[in-house]
Amino acid sequence: MAGILVVAEHHQGALRDMTGEMVGAALAVKEGLGGPLTVALIGDGDAGLAKQANLKGVDEVLNVDVGSAHFDAGVYEEVTCRLGAERQPRLVLVGHTVSGMAYAAAVAARLGSGFASDVFALDTEDGEPIVTRSAYGNKVNLELGFPGKGVVVLGLRGATFAPPEGGGSASLTTLRMDLSNLAGASRHLEYQEAPPSDIDISKAEFILSVGRGIRDKDNLPRFAALAERMGATFGCSRPIVDSGWLPKPHQVGQSGKVAS
Repeated sequence: MAGILVVAEHHQGALRDMTGEMVGAALAVKEGLGGPLTVALIGDGDAGLAKQANLKGVDEVLNVDVGSAHFDAGVYEEVTCRLGAERQPRLVLVGHTVSGMAYAAAVAARLGSGFASDVFALDTEDGEPIVTRSAYGNKVNLELGFPGKGVVVLGLRGATFAPPEGGGSASLTTLRMDLSNLAGASRHLEYQEAPPSDIDISKAEFILSVGRGIRDKDNLPRFAALAERMGATFGCSRPIVDSGWLPKPHQVGQSGKVAS
């Protein structure tokens, strides 16, 4: 068992930032684990996407054609399980995102592998992966090892690991995968865009965030003005969004967007 398998995230013909971040995390431990770094691109065989996935440090881009570019948790679970069973990578890296959380734990269960989610630090010790994640409501950090587990599936926290800069020289392997065993399980109807927003909490350098303590919706303009004066992005906690006082893009936290 050797190497690292990164399951790419993409949307409407473009790689998500999470893919580059996972590759950056993999490169930090590649030497300690040994083996190749492979990026699996699950979709409709788009050659343009495969080119985008050829990032610096990647040894192989595996372009898995499943006949659709749309995300489907069942499809990603099945493809990742097959690749994990066939290639036996030491690590399988998935984004700790809405998409990744929909199938990562199922993959780990089916492979009988080690598993950790919301990982924000990754290292090796004597050729074994060591990860760090939060626990008890972010009050403590846990350092975890996986003794006796040949394969380990990890969900990596976004806006945490630095992506590599520039393109790479990876080989390209195209694979058509028959998923007739999943026929009838689900069918993609359409993609509905989220309401447009002029802020991106995940990339903000400085955030002024409000919560229940502001007590009343009428107090929001005061803090919005303060944020503008301080040069900060205006954020909030989940209760503020749930109350309808601010739109979802302003929400920071585990159920909102994780800031870098």
